[in-house]
Amino acid sequence: MQAKLLRVLQEGEVERVGETRTRKVDVRIIAATNRDLAKEVAAGRFRQDLYYRLSVFPIEIPPLRERPEDIAPLAEHFVRQAARRMNRPAPRMTRAAMGELVAHDWPGNVRELQNAVERAVILSQGGPLRFELAAVSTRAATRAGSAKEETVNYSTRDELKRRERESIAAALGKSGGRVFGPGGAAELLGTKPTTLASRIKALGIVVAEFRGK
Repeated sequence: MQAKLLRVLQEGEVERVGETRTRKVDVRIIAATNRDLAKEVAAGRFRQDLYYRLSVFPIEIPPLRERPEDIAPLAEHFVRQAARRMNRPAPRMTRAAMGELVAHDWPGNVRELQNAVERAVILSQGGPLRFELAAVSTRAATRAGSAKEETVNYSTRDELKRRERESIAAALGKSGGRVFGPGGAAELLGTKPTTLASRIKALGIVVAEFRGK
């Protein structure tokens, strides 16, 4: 099928099923997919020549989870659409309900949002909208939080001060004991010279020991 489509695009010709006569066609192809065609080409599942013929003017639409600013207007549109189809007033969308929608991962993308809104409209019974979203987001967040708690290393105040001292000493050593100016320790550490000078004094670091090194 890919070879036949490529011929249509490349030669502008097509043969109808059951015919032996070749017909000239003048068509414009608009193709849409949820797959990464570049990866499909690399894996050998999609013809490279057809890929280049189709991707003359590609438009990439990111998934809904990457554009949360679109969730609110889409949800409001789907609410009005569902209410009109059911011949009932559009239910009220609370701020908490909208926050729940925005926080969801939406693995099913816009279609999942539309289905969730329609289900909520059906169950609203004249009250505000309530959503029964799959607990994907909550479970994922819980797992991520648990993993984070397991991997976090806690440092005491003395350890933090020691690390800060070592970092400042390394920067002073590299800058030859210069705190201010281009190439100075403050610039290397990405902090204000006055702030660094204050920390040097508080930590009891002797700047003169790094000069000339």
